Amino acid sequence: MARKIKVKLILELHEQGVSMNEISSTRKISKHSVCATVEKAKQKGLSYKDVKDMTDDAAYRLVFPERHANEDVFEQPDMEYVHQELGKVGVTLKLLHAEYCDECRHKETIAMSYSKFCRDYERYTIQGKFTSHLDHKPGEKTEVDWSGPKMQFMDLDTGELVETPLFVSSLPYSHYSYVVPCLDMKEQTWLQCHVDMWSFYGGVTRRLMPDNLRTGITSHPKEGEIILNDAYEDLAVHYKTAIIPARVRKPRHKATVEGTVGNVATAIIAKLRNQTFTSFESLKVAIGEKLWEYNHEEFQKREKSRYLVFMEEELPRMNPLPKYPYEASTWYYNRKVQLNSHVAFKKNFYSCPYLYLGRKVDIKAMKSRIEIYLNGERIKTHEAFGPYVQNKYRTDPEDMPKDGQYQEWTEERIVGWASSIGVNTLLVVQKVFGGLEVKEQGFNPALSILRLGKKYTDERLETACRIALERGFRSPRYSHLNSILSSNQDEAYKAELAARETGSKLPSQYTRGADYYSSFDKGEKK
Repeated sequence: MARKIKVKLILELHEQGVSMNEISSTRKISKHSVCATVEKAKQKGLSYKDVKDMTDDAAYRLVFPERHANEDVFEQPDMEYVHQELGKVGVTLKLLHAEYCDECRHKETIAMSYSKFCRDYERYTIQGKFTSHLDHKPGEKTEVDWSGPKMQFMDLDTGELVETPLFVSSLPYSHYSYVVPCLDMKEQTWLQCHVDMWSFYGGVTRRLMPDNLRTGITSHPKEGEIILNDAYEDLAVHYKTAIIPARVRKPRHKATVEGTVGNVATAIIAKLRNQTFTSFESLKVAIGEKLWEYNHEEFQKREKSRYLVFMEEELPRMNPLPKYPYEASTWYYNRKVQLNSHVAFKKNFYSCPYLYLGRKVDIKAMKSRIEIYLNGERIKTHEAFGPYVQNKYRTDPEDMPKDGQYQEWTEERIVGWASSIGVNTLLVVQKVFGGLEVKEQGFNPALSILRLGKKYTDERLETACRIALERGFRSPRYSHLNSILSSNQDEAYKAELAARETGSKLPSQYTRGADYYSSFDKGEKK
């Protein structure tokens, strides 16, 4: 059965202005299918609006009614002829597929995609037990796997031997390899090994061929769509490579990396078998040294070494590394852009362009940076603060509104509000703005303080500000003042002042020990 084309997705992206080439490359849909869908929809006068509320199956039937009646729509190529032609010098599957497409156009039949053409040929060679004439192309494929044999190092604290699996990668054309020990085989380790691997190679191949590991592949049925782990697919998108898992129980489909695993066992594990390692780092260094020797040894049946073949013939044909290495990420949704053009995230603040004031945005958080998205489109990237940093701002001056532009609040207006409450409130708000180069950074802290007056009355807020200033806080904030007000310390303070003026005894409900006041926010007093 032919796999149904994603009609709704293609029409939606096409109406958004995405080119057919881009749809094909980013969504892993053959260009022929994309063009056919757009052309059919145009002929029938259909748009995305017409299929928006339909199921994928209904949309497919609407655009391709003839295919729904007969799913086996592709013109079947003569694989015996394909196999014979591939044995000739210079003939490739891509050339034969192009000739097959020309023949289909002449017959007015539907041609299968290049990827299906390749899969069908591969199935033909396996079923007929033929030797495929496909040669590895430089810069085309990276094969990855965990090594079966493991290495060990001794934990000096416990005296126990710790087993370390080896992550192994090989480039089939040059056989240039990458090997690194790991402390576990978890998803994050698997992903980081890929990041380090591509950094080691200095480029990215167009295809990535892993084994069917749970850390990367969610489902690989005999028929139907391969389902990748979300994080693994995200990594592939970041590096612009296509993940093509080896077929289940078909190790011949990843013969190079299987061979590399055996070679590494000989070249590295066997050579280090008599050494004892007392730390993970010492083991890692030793493996790196043996890996260097392995890559620089000359082939027995081929001129040059793996390294030289890689540098001269393969690396120039690999795609460049992205600007940033991949990092595992976590999404946080519906964060509001505040009046100061910043988004709060983990007790720190990151600026957004002022055009998005009041909008809800999503944050993609990584270890080294955060990215801010609106409706799926990235609008800002910032270097992330460390895990123990709080109440700091990352501000791009270009994000700030120009004078009088999109600004409901100004420093002058906020200070005027504080002044109307009282001199102590004014001093507190002035301390908030003091020393800030970007005054908008003080909007939220100052406004949160002033809004306490609506909750507790302006009179109580003024008293709380006086208490905070007398206690020596360098810059009282909302948390300090709210704590004073919520525990009624301002009422106790006023009662104490009144008692002193009249010489009367302080009411028992307002009597507190000296330890109580001295311990209040002790760690924050400056």
